Order: sequence, then structure tokens, then C-alpha cells
Amino acid sequence: MLILVALDQSVIGTALPTVVAELNGFDLYAWAGTAYLLTSVITVPVFGKLGDEYGRKPFIIAAIILFTLASMLCGAAQSMLELILARALQGIGGGMLVATTFASVPDIFPESYERLRWQILFSTAFGLANAVGPSLGGYLTEYWGWRWVFFVNLPVGIISLGVVWLYLPGIRHTEHPPEKLDWFGALLVALTLGSLQLLVEWLPQHKQPLLLAALALLGAASAMLLIWWEGRCNNPVLPLAMFSHPVLRPLFMLSLMIGFCMFAIMYYAPLMFQGGFGLSPNQAGLLITPLAVSITVGSIINGRIVTRLESPHGILYIGLTLFLLAALSLTQISITTSPMKIALAMMTGGLGLGLMLPNLTLLVQISSPRTQLGIATAMLQTMRMVGSMLGTALAGSLISNLYVAKIHLMLVNQEKWTAWLDDPQILVDGLRAAKFLEAGAARMTLSAARNCLVEAVHTSQGLIAALLLLGFWLIYRIPAIKIHGRSQAS
Repeated sequence: MLILVALDQSVIGTALPTVVAELNGFDLYAWAGTAYLLTSVITVPVFGKLGDEYGRKPFIIAAIILFTLASMLCGAAQSMLELILARALQGIGGGMLVATTFASVPDIFPESYERLRWQILFSTAFGLANAVGPSLGGYLTEYWGWRWVFFVNLPVGIISLGVVWLYLPGIRHTEHPPEKLDWFGALLVALTLGSLQLLVEWLPQHKQPLLLAALALLGAASAMLLIWWEGRCNNPVLPLAMFSHPVLRPLFMLSLMIGFCMFAIMYYAPLMFQGGFGLSPNQAGLLITPLAVSITVGSIINGRIVTRLESPHGILYIGLTLFLLAALSLTQISITTSPMKIALAMMTGGLGLGLMLPNLTLLVQISSPRTQLGIATAMLQTMRMVGSMLGTALAGSLISNLYVAKIHLMLVNQEKWTAWLDDPQILVDGLRAAKFLEAGAARMTLSAARNCLVEAVHTSQGLIAALLLLGFWLIYRIPAIKIHGRSQAS
């Protein structure tokens, strides 16, 4: 089940530069990722709550069917708009899977030690799919075409559907009839996050001030109304008490930060490798693969160590340090950097993530009442998705603006070339680059444009490294929790 989501998140990264080149939509580059993240982040808390009320199996089945059908639509897209709409539909299925699959582990395995073993297995499956994803995405894009990046989900979806249908038990933790879902709260969540996403996307693009002001007003009003409504609702889709919980609050914030930084790296490192260094999709995928492989390795190492400790705090510090070192390394990578050094930086980041992500889930589930395991786990995933959405959009906007500014500075009094180079799509579209050279531009001008893109990505990764420093304070704020045995909150 998780393989579907993991494949989709990791395969698309190395394919995106080729996709936008064929569909002529670099201005919508970030939306191929953020459309998925936006619908996922809205869906996760809703189906986390529904899973607590009705049981998780029917929603997992529905999610697999929806995700698989949406993958077919993605592969058949004839324009960037069609692809983005299909990705949004795919995100609904992915959000349902995330909301219900992780919460199924404590349903079936209530003891923390046994639960940890299965969470490691889940993380390993997730990591293996991530490991295969970048290189598979690069290979399929280069030799089969980018559409097969989405079609590869179909056999996995069919197999997953059969396994879940036959073997996953249907479990509910409450005996009372399911309560009515807070649909108004869900609508307010969608309005708040949707407005935030559009504002983040359009502000750097200098959209009309009235439109931006309306979005900001809508987002602020819906957020305030959401807080008011959820505090008075009998069965809120977003239990606000969780954000004042001494354990859950820093865990949610840490998940938000990790999601922001992780996707800002996963989506734009391949762009630097292809657009900045001139590598093929397959070559870029091979460079990203060590990051995904090492997430699996880090999860396995974490499982071996954390079962011998009373608290995973020390491991969280180590994982964050490794991830910070990877972000700093990305600010120094150039076209002359050896592939071995790039792979080492990717491995370091993956190990760090592998040491952090399983422990966040474990701590949240230990600290939450059994009747709220689904919504608590969903909120952790939601915060990471919100971070991913913001990281993808803000990093993309920063890179695009820095790149254009550097191009204009480089081509002072040479305006005839700026119209060609303002759009970074020329750096991943071989046909357009050839036309640019045929128009009389010097090859060194195209090479200089690649350097501008690399410098822009370097700046974004430097800001990511600075943001990661906040994580040390958040880990410090997490109270010491014994992971062997249930907490009082449970």
C-alpha cells in the first residue's frame, strides 16, 4: 500500500524536468508536486477521523482504487493543466492511504515494542520504494517516456488491492455508532490550506494586488473561523487540544519542518542536476537514489538501536545533524563535484531522515489515546505534508526569482537573449536550447545560464540548512518519553 505513495513521490521528481519540457509548462513546475500535496494535506485529517469512527479497511480499499485510476489519468495527460488536475485527484487517494495505513499498525499491534517492529517494516517498504523511485523514474523517462512513470503504479495498485481485501482485518476501537463528521470543519481546513497554497505560489509571480489581498483575507478569515468552530464542535475534524499537548505540539512542528526541508531538496536537487549540470534524467535519478536508499538503511539502524533505549531523543538529534550536513553539502556541489561526493551527501541526508521519521510516528502514537490514534497519526502526516507543500512552493518561487534576476544581471544590454533564458525550461529542453544556439547565441551564454540556475538552487539549500537549526530546539522541547509500555495519555 505504502509502496504506491512512495513510488509516486520519488519517481516524479526526476521526471518533472522532462514533463514540463514536453508539455511546455515550466511556470507550473511546482504545481505538479503541490497539487498532489494540497489535496493530500486536506484529505489526511478527514480520513484519519473517519478511520477512527468507521474502521480503516474500507478507506484503504477506496484509496487504492482512486490512486490507481488517477495514475492512469496522469499518464494520459496531454497538457500541464490535465496533469495537475490528475495529480490533485491522485493526492486524494494518497492522503487517504497515508491517513489510514500508518494508523493501522497500532490497531493490529497495541504493544509499543511489537508496534515498533512493524513500523520499521513499513518504513523499510516505504524506503525501498523511495530507493527504486528516482532511478526508476530516470530510466523510464529516458528510455520509455515519462508517462510510464505513472503507469508503473498500475500493477502495484492491483496487487495491493488484492492483499488488503483478503488479509487486512476490519477493526473499530469504539462500540458506539459513528458520530457525524465535522464537514464544515473539513471545508474550513480546505479553504485555509488552499488559500495559503495559492498565496505562496502567486505572491512571487506579482499577481494582481487585489487578488493576493483577497486570498490572504480568505485564508486568515477561514483560519480564525476554523479555530472558533473546532473549539465548539462536539466531534471536530481537527482536535485543537492536540496542539496544546506538551508532547504532540513539538512533534507536529518538527514534522512540519522536516517536510518543508525534505521536499525542497527532493524536488529541486534533480532540477540542479539536469538543468544546471546538463545530466540526463537517468543520471540525475542515480544521483538521488542514495538519499532514498539510505532512508531505508537509517530506519533499519534506528529499529536496532531504539529498542535498546528508554527514549529516542538522542537518535533524533543524530538524525537531524546528518540531514543538516546533507543540506550544507548541497550548497557546495558543482558540475565538477565527483558523483561519489554527491552520493555521499545524499546518503547522509537519507540516514538522517531514516533516524527521525519512524520515531516521530512512534512518539505520537504512544502519547495519544487509543480512540484518537487515527487522527493523531493523520495530524503528524498532515503537518509534514503542509511543510512539503510550503517547501516545494517557496523553494520553487525563490529559485525562479533568483535565476531570473541573475540572468538579467548577466545579460545587461543584451535583452534579445533574456526572452529566451528567463524561462529555465530551456535548460532541460534540448530542442529549445538548440534553437537558442541557432539564433546566434554563444554556447557560453547557455553555460552561464546553467551556472545561474545552480547558484539559485545553492541559495535555496543554504536557507534550508538555516531552517534545520530550529529543529534542535524543537527536539529539546519534546518531554522525555519511555517507549517501552504505554504512556499515561494512552
